[in-house]
Amino acid sequence: MKDWTGNSVAYSKTLGASSHASHEREQHDYYATEPKAVRLLLECEDFVGDIWECACGEGSLAEEMKRQGHLVYSSDLVDRGYGEIEDFLTITDPTDMHIITNPPYKYANDFIVKAMELLQDGKKLALFLPIRYLEGKARKQIFKLYPPRTVYVSSSRLICAINGTFDMQKGSAVSYAWFVWVKGYNGKTTLEWFN
Repeated sequence: MKDWTGNSVAYSKTLGASSHASHEREQHDYYATEPKAVRLLLECEDFVGDIWECACGEGSLAEEMKRQGHLVYSSDLVDRGYGEIEDFLTITDPTDMHIITNPPYKYANDFIVKAMELLQDGKKLALFLPIRYLEGKARKQIFKLYPPRTVYVSSSRLICAINGTFDMQKGSAVSYAWFVWVKGYNGKTTLEWFN
């Protein structure tokens, strides 16, 4: 493939594949989500009760959820000056909150399983993930055990900025979706579009 200057560029690099990108992945996989993404989710889904943002980074999603009138508990493995310092994957106490987050992608499977273990029946898990997370043999097994109730595909590109530097991010080559689970749901997954 040729870039706009005529130089050869691999498709995988152009699409931002982690193993082929021109930059190093951030150490703790910190790619902040633009607040618009969660605002659009809240237009599609009702979350009655408190919300836990368990990979909060610098609070971009949590602050937007608060602006939308939600009570939000925020935590993260790394101290970025926002929320409690806590390793979500080691939590054992059940929660009566919903969980909404953009997890570190390399731990997405772990976040799904852990959240579904912690949530009470009827509570929701919403993860903002690249649409390619619909595929994968390991994830297929998780989806069979815990089928998402709805996958909301973004019909236009949303931004996840490395280290939360939105001013450095001009656009995105990645397609994203909100994957939404309801604890106790065992039906078919519905595909919807937003944005």
